[in-house]
Amino acid sequence: MRYKQKRILKLVFIVAIILFSYFLYHFYGINLGLDLEGGSHIVLQAEPTEQREISDEVMKVISNIIERRVNQMGLAEALIQREGRDRVIVGLPAVDNPNEAIKTIGRTAVLTFRNAQGDVLMTGDAIKSAKAGYGGEFREPVVNFELTPDGSKKFEAITRQYLGQHIAIYLDDEELMNPVVNEVIRGSGSISGNYKSVEEAQNDAVLITEGALPVPVKVVQSRIVGPTLGKISIQKSITAGLFGLLLVGIYMLIYYRFPGLLAAVILAIYGLILLGTLAGLGATLTLPGIAGLILSIGMAVDANIIIFERIKDERRSGKTLKASIDAGFKRAYTTIIDANVTTIITALILAYFTSGTVRGFAVTLGIGVIVSMFTAFFVTRNVIDLFADTKLLNSGAAFGLKGRK
Repeated sequence: MRYKQKRILKLVFIVAIILFSYFLYHFYGINLGLDLEGGSHIVLQAEPTEQREISDEVMKVISNIIERRVNQMGLAEALIQREGRDRVIVGLPAVDNPNEAIKTIGRTAVLTFRNAQGDVLMTGDAIKSAKAGYGGEFREPVVNFELTPDGSKKFEAITRQYLGQHIAIYLDDEELMNPVVNEVIRGSGSISGNYKSVEEAQNDAVLITEGALPVPVKVVQSRIVGPTLGKISIQKSITAGLFGLLLVGIYMLIYYRFPGLLAAVILAIYGLILLGTLAGLGATLTLPGIAGLILSIGMAVDANIIIFERIKDERRSGKTLKASIDAGFKRAYTTIIDANVTTIITALILAYFTSGTVRGFAVTLGIGVIVSMFTAFFVTRNVIDLFADTKLLNSGAAFGLKGRK
C-alpha cells in the first residue's frame, strides 16, 4: 500500500511540474534575440584625451565595461563586438528606444564627491557596490551604495571634516544631489538624485557599480534594426524540431514498441518542462540557442535508449520485469551521468569564455541537458513503473526483445 501511495505522490508531483511549466511558458513566454526579433544597433567611438590615447588595451576595457553594464540592465544575448581601431558595436534585442540605452551604456560615468568650492574629495573607486532601492522621508527611489574598507575610512574622515556643510555628488558633470552632512557616515550611504522611478535609479547604480570608462565615447550611429533572420527562421526551426521529434518517436515506437510510445510521450513532457524552465529563467532565445535546444532533445532520447537497452540486457539474463527495471535504471545512471556531465562542462566553458549567440547556444544546451537528466531519472522511471504490472511491458516485444514470451 505504501508503495502505491508513493507512486501516486510521485505522479502527482510530475503532473504539478508539467502544469507549472505550462504556466510559466504561457504567461511569461520566451524572449527572442536580436537575430529573431530585432532591436537597437548602436555604434560607439572612443575619443582620446590628453591623459590617455586609444590603444588595444583601452578598447578591451571599454568593451568589458559596456558588456557588464548591458548585463546588469538585464539585456541578455546582447551583441558586443569591436569594429576597427576605436569603435564598439552594441546590439540590444527588443530595445526600441536606443537613446534610453545610450544614457547607461555610453556614459563615461565618473562619480565624484565635491565640496562647495568644487574640489573633488572622493571618487567612485571607493564604492564597492551600488543598487537601487527606496529611502528617505518619503520613500523615494534612491541608489544605496556600500564603500570599500579604505573608502569607508576616507568617507568617514571627509564627513567628519565637512559636518554641517554641503557635499555634492556628481556623475560625470551632472549633479545628482547636494546634501548637508548631518552626521559622520561610515560603510554605506545613499544617493537621492530626484529619480522619477526605481528604474532610473538602477541605471545610475549600474554605472556606479561597473566603473567608469577609461576614455569618453561618442555615438556615431544609432538605429532600430529588424530581425536578421525573423519569423521564417523561427518557423523553419520549429518545423525541424517537430519533424525530428516525430521521426524519433516513430523509431522508438517501432523498435521498443509500447516503451517507445512512452518515451515519445516523455519527450513531449521534457519539451514542455524545458520551455517552462527557459521562461522562468527569463532566457533570451537566438537561432543558435534553438540549435542547442534541438541538440539537447537528442541527448534526452539517448538517455531513454540507454535505459531501455539496460533493461533489455537484464531481461535476457532471465530476471523478472520489475527486477530488470530496477537493475536497468541503476546500471544506466552512471553512463547517463558521465555522458551528460561532460556536455554540461563543455557548455559551462563556452558560456564563461564567449559572449553573444555562442553563449546563448551554450546556455540553452546546458539547461536542456540538465532538464533531460531530470526527465530520465525521475519522469521516465515513474512512468515505466506505472505500467510495470501490465501486459504492455511484459510482452515479448517490449523493449525491443524478440522471441521472448
